[in-house]
Amino acid sequence: MNIMSVRLQDPAAFIRENTAVETASLVPEIPLHLATDITPIWQASEAFLEAHGIEPPFWAFAWPGSQLIARYILDNPQRVEGKRVLDVACGCGLAAIAAVKAGASTAAANDIDPMALEATALNATLNAVTVALCPGDLVGSKPDCDLLVIGDVCYNEAMAARIMPWLLECARHCEVWLCDPGRHYAPKLDLDILIQQNVQTTQELESTDQRTTTLFSLRGISVQD
Repeated sequence: MNIMSVRLQDPAAFIRENTAVETASLVPEIPLHLATDITPIWQASEAFLEAHGIEPPFWAFAWPGSQLIARYILDNPQRVEGKRVLDVACGCGLAAIAAVKAGASTAAANDIDPMALEATALNATLNAVTVALCPGDLVGSKPDCDLLVIGDVCYNEAMAARIMPWLLECARHCEVWLCDPGRHYAPKLDLDILIQQNVQTTQELESTDQRTTTLFSLRGISVQD
C-alpha cells in the first residue's frame, strides 16, 4: 500500500501497513514490526515524512544499542529477573520486550514519540508480553525503577549534553545501562563495560555494515565525574 493512502489517524494501521514482521540480526528470538528494503517507510524521503506530519520513523528500526541491550538481557536473565525495568527512548521496544522475556517483574517503555509507543505496543503483542507505556520526556525526573536501560542517544552534542547528567543522577538511585555504537558524542567517562561486540547495521542508516557497540554500566559514577 502506498504510504500516502494510510490514515495517520490510525497509527497502528500505519505501522502494520508500512513495516514487515522481521527479526534483528542479534536478537532472532524477538519478532518486530520493522522497516525493510521493500517497505514504503524505508523508501519515503525525510521531506515527505515532514510534509505529512510524520516524525522520522526511528521506531521502525532495531538500532545497534537496543539490539545489544536485548542480547545481553536474554543471555544474562539473572541481571533483570524480578526487577522493574524502564526502557528509555525505547524506539521499537526491543529492550523492554527482552526484559519481560528474561523474567523482569515489570517492564515499561518510554519515548517522546507516540508512534514509538504504538510500535512498542504492537511488538509486545507480537511477542505475547506485557509492556507498560510511559509517554513524555523523563529527563530531569526520578524514574521509579530498579534498572534503567537506554541506547543510541548520544547521536549529537546537544542530546549527549542533556541526557548524560540526568543518567548519572539516576545512577544514584537505580542501576543504569547505557549502550552506544561508537558515536562521537558518547561519554568519555571511565564506565564499567558489561559487553562489547560488533553489531550488524545497514548503510542506509549508519553508512557502515557494522558498528562496535558497547553496553556500559553507570553504577558508581558520580555527577562530579
